[in-house]
Amino acid sequence: MQTLENKVAIVTGASRGLGKAIALSFARAGAKVVLAARSRQDIEQNTADLRAEGKEAVPFVCDVSDPAQVEALARFAIQTYGHFDIWVNNAGVAGPYGATFDLASDQFLGTLRTNMFGVYHGSRMAMRHFLPRKSGKLINILGAGSRKPAPNQNAYGSTKAWIRVFTLALAKEYKDSGVGVFALQPGLMETDLLTEVVTFQEHADRLRGFMPFLIRAGGKPPEVAARKALWLASSDTDGKTGLDVSVSSSLNVMIGFVREGLRSLFRLPARPIEMKVKVIPSAFEPLEESASNNTN
Repeated sequence: MQTLENKVAIVTGASRGLGKAIALSFARAGAKVVLAARSRQDIEQNTADLRAEGKEAVPFVCDVSDPAQVEALARFAIQTYGHFDIWVNNAGVAGPYGATFDLASDQFLGTLRTNMFGVYHGSRMAMRHFLPRKSGKLINILGAGSRKPAPNQNAYGSTKAWIRVFTLALAKEYKDSGVGVFALQPGLMETDLLTEVVTFQEHADRLRGFMPFLIRAGGKPPEVAARKALWLASSDTDGKTGLDVSVSSSLNVMIGFVREGLRSLFRLPARPIEMKVKVIPSAFEPLEESASNNTN
C-alpha cells in the first residue's frame, strides 16, 4: 500500500471528477493536500469532508490560466506547510463538442488557456520549488487526443497532445535533477466531462444516444485513475522520471465494447446514465466572395 506520510500535495481541478478523487486518495494516504479549483463551494466542501475523516487539507481558489493565481497557489502551500512535494496539474475543460470552426474563437482559445497554459504555469511553479530541493513529483494529466487526433474535440485533444510532449520533454531536460516528471493518461472516466456536454444541433441526438453506451463500455470511476496517480506520487517511483502511464489497455476497452454490444443485441437491462446536453449555435461564418469578382 502506497503512503504519502509527511508529504504535501497540490492538486488543481480538485472540485470534482478525477481531481477530487486524486485529492481524496492522497489525503487518505497521509498527505497534507491543497485542493485548488475555481469553484470555492466545491473545494471547501471536499476539504470539510476530508477534515471530518481526520485528514489534513486546505482549499485555495485558483484559475490556472492566470499565472499570478498559480504563483499565489504555490506560495500559499509554502506559507501553510513550509514546502510541497507533489504537484498534480489536473485542471482542464472540454470545450464544446463539434467541428473546430463551429466553435467561436474565444471558446477554442479558452480551452487552450486553461488546459495548456494551466499545465505550463503549474509545471513552472512546481519546478521552481522542486529543482533547488532536488526532489519532488510533477504529474500532468492527459486525455483524449494525447496520442491520436480527436475529431470534434480538436481544442481539447490538441491540448492533451501538447501536454504529453511538453511533459516528456521536461523530463528529459531535467532527467538528472532528482525530480520525477510524469504523464498520466487516465482513460475513459465516468465524470461530468462526459455526462455534461455542450455541443451543436447536429451532434446532440447522437451524443444522447451513444455517450451512455460509451461510458458503460469503457468508463471507469475516477478512483481507478486516482490510484495510479497515488502510485506515481509515492516512493515507488523515486529515482524515476519521464514515465508515460496509461490506466486503461486497448484489450479492456475492446472487451467492454463487446460486452455492451451483446447486452444491446439481446436487449438486456442497462445501467441508466443521465446525460445533460446543451445545444449552442454554430459560430461558423463563411467569407463571401466580393461582388466585384463575380462574373455573369
